[in-house]
Amino acid sequence: MSTLSDLVHAQGLLNDEDVEWLHRLAGDGQLLADLASADIVIWIATEDGSFVAVAHTRPSGAATLFYRDIVGERVRPQWKTQVQGAFDSGEIVDSSSPDWFEETPTRVRAVPIFRARRSDSGKPVIGVVTRHTNLGEARTPSRQQITFDECANDLFHMIAGGDFPDLAAPTSPRRGAPRASDGLIRIDVDGITTFASPNALSAFNRMGFDDELEGESLAEVTTRLVPPGREVDESLPVVVTGRAPWRTDIEARGVTVSLRAIPLKDHGSRIGAIILCRDVSELRHQEQELITKDATIREIHHRVKNNLQTVASLLRIQARRTHSDEARDALTQAMRRVDAIAVVHDTLAQGLTQKVDFDEVFHRVLKLVAEVAAAPNTRARTQSTGHFGVLPSEYATPLALALTEVVTNAVEHGLAGKEGTVTIDATRTDENLHVSVRDSGHGLPEGRVGQGLGTQIIRTLIQGELGGSIAWHGSEGEGTEVSIDIPLRWLTK
Repeated sequence: MSTLSDLVHAQGLLNDEDVEWLHRLAGDGQLLADLASADIVIWIATEDGSFVAVAHTRPSGAATLFYRDIVGERVRPQWKTQVQGAFDSGEIVDSSSPDWFEETPTRVRAVPIFRARRSDSGKPVIGVVTRHTNLGEARTPSRQQITFDECANDLFHMIAGGDFPDLAAPTSPRRGAPRASDGLIRIDVDGITTFASPNALSAFNRMGFDDELEGESLAEVTTRLVPPGREVDESLPVVVTGRAPWRTDIEARGVTVSLRAIPLKDHGSRIGAIILCRDVSELRHQEQELITKDATIREIHHRVKNNLQTVASLLRIQARRTHSDEARDALTQAMRRVDAIAVVHDTLAQGLTQKVDFDEVFHRVLKLVAEVAAAPNTRARTQSTGHFGVLPSEYATPLALALTEVVTNAVEHGLAGKEGTVTIDATRTDENLHVSVRDSGHGLPEGRVGQGLGTQIIRTLIQGELGGSIAWHGSEGEGTEVSIDIPLRWLTK
């Protein structure tokens, strides 16, 4: 399905600022649908004089009229006159009689969408919002339904006046955002509560407020609820008085309630506000647990890195005190392997996820090989091209260790006693990571791969740990190329 941006840009009639405005309006489509107990559809004009639907939201507490999403469809003939009328006149157009949709009586309201205040911008209508109410589900409305409908009408008039959505409202994650059904409080211009839904009242009761909210100043109520000496979000007073379209949390008696203010305006003048509220105690508790666990995991990685560096230092000291060249080389290689593993743990200790930017890791791993390249009679240069991308931590360690072995072998054996270059190229697709390590050195003696410890380690890591494949190519005097292929689908199981 095409996105809102795709559908708008396909018509070529609106600019980026218009698209951003429509995105913000669509983001509050669920609020409009729940308050109006109706389907909400956003339409934009097409080049041939028709209209196409770019967003559709169904009500969560009422029956929908559209069992199939109509995004991308042209406006139907029975709605065209209303939509065109709202688009041309810039005024709200209501249906004069019930409209029948698939044998269901409906009422349709078409609301023009202005970007910014009409009196200030002088800009034309950028689209139309339609409200499709299912009259077949009509029953005697409760006080809550009447209040919800009044709030919806206020927002529709604000849309037609360019006052909604509000660009001053910060965008934030949808997870945990309060909805109308979670709890709704309406306050007047003085901050006095004129309506509180049962869910809203229950949320405040759980925080210790035992009286009725209606008739009370919401600011004074929240002030009494917050324990003395506890720090509160500085935006709380602004939110509970409905003066800005912000969000905040209030916590009391171990209960956390998320609040979102939507100022209501009439021709640009504030007339009150809607305060949406939701008990997010469990959600905030889970978030805190995740933060604590993440900090613990990072601390573990940090300590593992420190311990590995200690081991590497001990190996370095032992290598310096060893008189046998063979033993010294073995200890030096072991030290390098431990350092390569420590690099991965150091990277994990700095991040917030258990995934690794392997390009950064490999850049640091190459520095370990620099010690080998600086050996007597060897003048080697290393260069890296391509892109490894992000890998899970459990695969970053074996890959870093394997590449350390491959590049070290290329420098130690391929370029031993001569000048040359080792080139590492990484190519990544959705399904595969291909790494090629080429040197301009001596090549494979008689074209055969050695069977030393380093080669065994490489095979074990690539084939056993990563489920990949590795192949050596080259002949004596022509350099060597090592090709590694790792299936990414296998990695992400």
